[in-house]
Amino acid sequence: MKPCILLIEDDQDMRDLVSGHLEHSGFDVQRADDGIKGQALALQYTPDLILLDLMLPKVDGLTLCQRLRRDERTAGIPILMLTALGGTKDKVSGFNSGADDYLTKPFDLEELQARVKALLRRSDRAPVGAGNHSEILSYGPLTLVPERFEAIWFDNPVRLTHLEFELLHCLLQRHGQTVAPSLILKEVWGYEPDDDIETIRVHVRHLRTKLEPDPRKPRFIKTVYGAGYCLELPSTVDVEGHEDVVAMAREERKQQGDRATA
Repeated sequence: MKPCILLIEDDQDMRDLVSGHLEHSGFDVQRADDGIKGQALALQYTPDLILLDLMLPKVDGLTLCQRLRRDERTAGIPILMLTALGGTKDKVSGFNSGADDYLTKPFDLEELQARVKALLRRSDRAPVGAGNHSEILSYGPLTLVPERFEAIWFDNPVRLTHLEFELLHCLLQRHGQTVAPSLILKEVWGYEPDDDIETIRVHVRHLRTKLEPDPRKPRFIKTVYGAGYCLELPSTVDVEGHEDVVAMAREERKQQGDRATA
């Protein structure tokens, strides 16, 4: 079965160009020209990937992305934003709304196809740890649960997005070591954007808000300026003395429960 891609783009020339290229490359493409139709088609088809323009009529791309992420039927679908807004703040807004990747117009169609394939590979590949017994899934207070894309942090479950999970997994494999941005981009995103590490920064900030007692003064996910990021975890015997982290994890669990029942 062909992978299904939903293209939400209001510019007809761009819509025809992108959909034609993707269909020629073996994808099934559904099209929408505004945010309301886009959301309806996302629910109808549950596509394998969504290409989302930001400047849409009726419902803008950022708002639509947030809606898709809040709906459990579409929350796990990879979203690649396509937009002429290429500033750092624009990218941060896109990632904060739940996008997996961000491509600035004008773009090369081959670059688009490479990003599409990378996102599809990442979302469709075998669960972390499957058939690879050398992978580290637990150390000290942290255990990763691939089946639920969840972290057990100081004995409390913490929900993660797919990207947050894979980023944390990448760092866990090398805990205590500095991991270069280029390696993170290659392992987590599957390609190497041109020196654009804002993607990593945003998702590291998201992880810190979920795992750190004070995200502004990270204790566990540290920035090594000019070199990358380092996950520093206490060993099992050194876990004592982190009561603040335990309390924070419990509060996060309580807030997740409150959101689920709201």
